[in-house]
Amino acid sequence: MSLHRVVVLALDGVYPFELGIPSRVFGALQDRYEVLTCSVDGRPVATNADFSVTVGHGPEVLATADTVILPPFDLSRLSRELPPGVRDALAAVRPGARTVSICTGAFVLAAAGLLDGRPATTHWAVADVFRAWYPEVALDPDVLFVDDGDVLTSAGAASGVDVCLHLVRRDHGTAVANHVARACVVPPWRDGGQAQYIEYPVPPASGQGTAETRQWALENLHEPLTLAELAGHARMSLRTFARRFNEEVGTSPGRWLIQQRVVRARHLLETTDLAVDDIAGQVGFATGTSLREHLHAAIGVSPMAYRRTFRGAVTTA
Repeated sequence: MSLHRVVVLALDGVYPFELGIPSRVFGALQDRYEVLTCSVDGRPVATNADFSVTVGHGPEVLATADTVILPPFDLSRLSRELPPGVRDALAAVRPGARTVSICTGAFVLAAAGLLDGRPATTHWAVADVFRAWYPEVALDPDVLFVDDGDVLTSAGAASGVDVCLHLVRRDHGTAVANHVARACVVPPWRDGGQAQYIEYPVPPASGQGTAETRQWALENLHEPLTLAELAGHARMSLRTFARRFNEEVGTSPGRWLIQQRVVRARHLLETTDLAVDDIAGQVGFATGTSLREHLHAAIGVSPMAYRRTFRGAVTTA
């Protein structure tokens, strides 16, 4: 059986951790994969750390690749247009080869036109820039990776492990992928998406508009808090309050309340050992079932799965 050749294209500013993911995952199956690393000119590549890396190959190996992987690079090097050297290197990739990006590597694929009209993802923190630069791409910043056949994109850092394990699973089945995951001491599959890792800071009250009422609501999330109560606190009519609230926050009062209850519940799941029903009561959900439904709708995982991810190490210790 011939080896499946994976070629990793390292660009200046590359993140060392993600650069090593393909070699670590596919390298666990040396009887099935061959992993080569190249640069656009065969010269050493500066990383975003305080060292450079010497690659073993120049861009000519891209023409021999079955899978090409673009690891991410430092945000300061993001560009809407591809540098000529990068464009020429990607042009060497043969038709039919799989192309994979990790994190900001999606910007390279988008700039090359490889994501036009396709679903894709990238790190949630740069999603707004990506949308502005490449509106023709169907971006989904909530998922860990997107498999669109011959083009796959993934979110930040560890999602590079997720997408590489997914490719092993696609190529050789679940048992082989699980074997590789165990060798790398990582979960073979992660539930949910990027939403569970995004931080949502609450803006401080400014004393104008509905800000004071929003602050009051945050202090009383354990209460039912009807729209009439919120409008009454703001000394506005229901219609005026709803309109002003939407203008200032960008969503309805009811949807905002649910978002804040979920945020508070996530905090309690991370920092306490309270039962799910107790947390539901503290954040204003009528039942634990209601909390489970809203949390799953927001971030795609159950309360217990979320707690295992963000509090598991503390609880075990």
